[in-house]
Amino acid sequence: MQRDPPTGKITIIDIARAAGVSIKTVSRVINQEEGVGDETRARVLEIVATMGYRPNVSARSLSSRRSYLIGVIFMRVGAYHYVGEVQVGAMRACRRAGYHLVVEQVLPPEAVGGVQGFAEGLRDARFDGVVLTPPTCDDPEVLAAVETAGLPYVRIAPHREFERSPYVFMDDRKAAREQTLRLWNMGHRRIAFIDGPADHGSAARRRQGYIEALRDRGVEPRPEWIAKGEFLSLSGFDATERLLALPERPTAIFAANDEMAVGALAAAAKHGLSVPRDLSVVGFDDTPTAEAAWPRLTTVHQPTAEMAEAAVEMLIDGFGDERFRARVAARQLDYSLVQRDSAAPPLA
Repeated sequence: MQRDPPTGKITIIDIARAAGVSIKTVSRVINQEEGVGDETRARVLEIVATMGYRPNVSARSLSSRRSYLIGVIFMRVGAYHYVGEVQVGAMRACRRAGYHLVVEQVLPPEAVGGVQGFAEGLRDARFDGVVLTPPTCDDPEVLAAVETAGLPYVRIAPHREFERSPYVFMDDRKAAREQTLRLWNMGHRRIAFIDGPADHGSAARRRQGYIEALRDRGVEPRPEWIAKGEFLSLSGFDATERLLALPERPTAIFAANDEMAVGALAAAAKHGLSVPRDLSVVGFDDTPTAEAAWPRLTTVHQPTAEMAEAAVEMLIDGFGDERFRARVAARQLDYSLVQRDSAAPPLA
């Protein structure tokens, strides 16, 4: 029978007594080790949650080969909302399992240190495993460094080599296709696209979805309709300037992320265009900026925090399993289209 929670600091001994099991059994459950039946494991975890037990990470690491540190690796930290959402989701999963989250950046090749510095840092970081975000998840040097260090890893939204590791993703291509078709169904026929960085897999899939949607309607996208961007608002502004300078300018612009869509709104205002009366603008990601912009952005909601949370869960679930790297698992999360105020049928 479960006892009432004791007063004061909860210890592993208290958990064992309340669950009617040995201290070793509780330790195995907390450390995600094998050798505990499903029913017993579930009972112990329920008592851990009820009593509010928080493992001492330092003590756990001393008594095992683990550090209880999970690394999340970024390359670009300028996309503040994305980085923040990934951290929020990853922290939720770490907190539930008694792990700590550490954020690391891989510097670009031209920077001092670059991937070599990252590889050297991995040897000292004592991570139990890492989560790789785009575009690090597709970088061959980053992947080689992580694998050389012998670390298990899970990737978020990889673009290739899907058999290489477990990963979490959403269908960017399908979402971009639906976003483009929504503009088409409003009556737009001159739909331009602001692309993302060349090394970013999600940008490539979103561009592919845009192209597929137009081809499905019998239209071959003109090269000049696809403007280069870098997922930053200034690049969206510059790309829109180029699009509006075309002899036959677009009636709608689909930016591959919200930051660039906000830049497009600014460029439209500079040229005295009213959005959505003179020009429709839509984005992708559903960041807080999309809600705060004027007009409020029509966009695609990407479950960024949930993807990071799922990636950490998959990583921790795989600890202790020698087949982890060989057993590829994929988890897909859903997106949704968000209709706001920045898109409307074109003027006749």
